[in-house]
Amino acid sequence: MQEQIEITTETIPLGQFLKLANVIETGGMAKWFLQEYKVFVNDEPENRRGKKLKPGDIVTIEEIGTFEVTREQ
Repeated sequence: MQEQIEITTETIPLGQFLKLANVIETGGMAKWFLQEYKVFVNDEPENRRGKKLKPGDIVTIEEIGTFEVTREQ
């Protein structure tokens, strides 16, 4: 089951998204986290913390879970 994470902007960098989803505690942890865990955006491997995510994107993190980016209505 995937968890829906609402954003208030049109896009959000992957590093900020990980913090918003409570996967990491600080934005500074993003670089380390992306080196240690396999992260996929829409089934494609991703390791750039600046990767822009938009509503509808699916982020899958091995051993942690799946998250869907949604837009606050």
